[in-house]
Amino acid sequence: MSANGKQEQYRLGFLTAIEVPEKGYVGGLLVTNHFGRPLEFQCTLPVKPNATQEMLYGPTLAPFLLGELIGQTLVEKAGVKPQLILTDREQILELRNHLAAPVAFVSAKDDAKTEAPAMKLGRQKIYFHAAHTDDEQTVTRDAKQVPGDADLCEPFERVREALQETIRLGALR
Repeated sequence: MSANGKQEQYRLGFLTAIEVPEKGYVGGLLVTNHFGRPLEFQCTLPVKPNATQEMLYGPTLAPFLLGELIGQTLVEKAGVKPQLILTDREQILELRNHLAAPVAFVSAKDDAKTEAPAMKLGRQKIYFHAAHTDDEQTVTRDAKQVPGDADLCEPFERVREALQETIRLGALR
């Protein structure tokens, strides 16, 4: 409850990234209330690794770029902090190692190839970072406000559309 006695709205962050040819990755974070109504949107400038970074980071490059670099920047920049960050890109789960808030992967299909802890939220199954086993309990306790029929995949489409529109308008150079 907040200071005025009202129950505080549960805030979800929908974090994803798209690859823009010749420019690199652009990330977007949509923070919504538990009904999916937007509270804040943030996006990054394109981030493109150079050839040396690609060689040196190897398979750890995508989790570093998408989770640690892009994801962490977006969450830190947000004025409205999400209580749960959802992503549709499994590499972004790396972000959980750099934040106190739970981060979960939303699989569009019910056959995600992970052995990480999982739970049902809305209509989807969400998967947590394997090294943060308490996240499932935290989310179970706090996410009761999320409607059982909530489509947790749909907001990612909104984020991708907003990123594409921003790119089209030339706002991200």
